[in-house]
Amino acid sequence: MSGEGQPTYEIDGRGLKVTIVSGLWHHRIADGLLAGARRVLEASGAEITEVQVPGSFELPVASKAALDAGADAVVALGVIVRGGTPHFEYVSSAATDGLTRVALDTGKPVGFGVLTLEDEQQGIDRAGYPESKEDKGAEAASAALATAIVLRQIAGHAPTSIPA
Repeated sequence: MSGEGQPTYEIDGRGLKVTIVSGLWHHRIADGLLAGARRVLEASGAEITEVQVPGSFELPVASKAALDAGADAVVALGVIVRGGTPHFEYVSSAATDGLTRVALDTGKPVGFGVLTLEDEQQGIDRAGYPESKEDKGAEAASAALATAIVLRQIAGHAPTSIPA
């Protein structure tokens, strides 16, 4: 599993506003991702808002809107299962590239919880259920929180002017 070697940490998210943006496709897997993200954010003390979009293609625009509206971080959750057409590649690329652009354009973290899967079982294995091997929703929320804290630390220690 790709979760080997992942960091573990407790995060104090008090004072952070985090929006979970989740897609509705493949609801069994998506529900598990959402539960994992919620669990981590609630335990951290962060203020949580949730919005749902039709699918992974819509995650970037809704994530940008949430960050522009004042969220300190976003946790983007989606499920894309390969089918028999190139649609999988288009949606996967658009979601990944779009969420990267959102993070860079806003200067705020986007926890990436978009699963790109060959089949539904791979998603169940990563959805954070008791029978799952991984919890990618929790991992995405942890990454978003940790990065938001790092960005606050950097901003607090940034010089007010560039030395001559």
